[in-house]
Amino acid sequence: EEIAADVADLFNHLTGFGKPPPFRKILVAPYNLRERLVEEIRRVAKAAADGKPARIRIKVNALTDPGIIDELYDASGAGAHVDAIVRSICSLRPGVKGLSESVHVRSVLGRFLEHSRVYHFDRGDEACWLMGSADLMPRNLDNRLELVVPIESERLRTRLSSVFDTLLADNSGAWELDAEGVWRRVRPAKGQRARYAQDVLIKSAARPPRRPAAKRR
Repeated sequence: EEIAADVADLFNHLTGFGKPPPFRKILVAPYNLRERLVEEIRRVAKAAADGKPARIRIKVNALTDPGIIDELYDASGAGAHVDAIVRSICSLRPGVKGLSESVHVRSVLGRFLEHSRVYHFDRGDEACWLMGSADLMPRNLDNRLELVVPIESERLRTRLSSVFDTLLADNSGAWELDAEGVWRRVRPAKGQRARYAQDVLIKSAARPPRRPAAKRR
């Protein structure tokens, strides 16, 4: 209900005048999205510095924003593990000694256009999941209207985590970015079966949904 109320407030703002009211749950560029993303990255960095398990997983079309990239470098320096699945342009350089040693970047290509944007910030026993329209580019964070919503359902979080795991396990339709800025095709190791992430996700989507067990009377 709070997310729906936020969306109603946003549309009222777009069709009227004045500054929108403070949003309850959603993140909207150019109002509060950049600030909240930076806040979440710093929380993960602090958890890593405190010796807690800390991880950031990002799936976007493009990653070019200098401020966000610097924050991800700082998180890596604090000990956080960063996985970025970036379909096209990526200005972040992974695997650079003393800068981004725990950062990995890959692009997954296939039959369908990878177009979703998902953000996962894992800090010890707490996690934040976000999904929406925003890429990590200055134009998206500062000059366009973009909407991101929190994912609070544990069932949906588990499903999104499985999608990340599938994309990161692709050994046939993926490319990885090295420290020199060169994309290299991922190939199956000797004796390893080819694994295309999109094939796995297609099969998963085609399965009939599980029906809840009937209650006994």
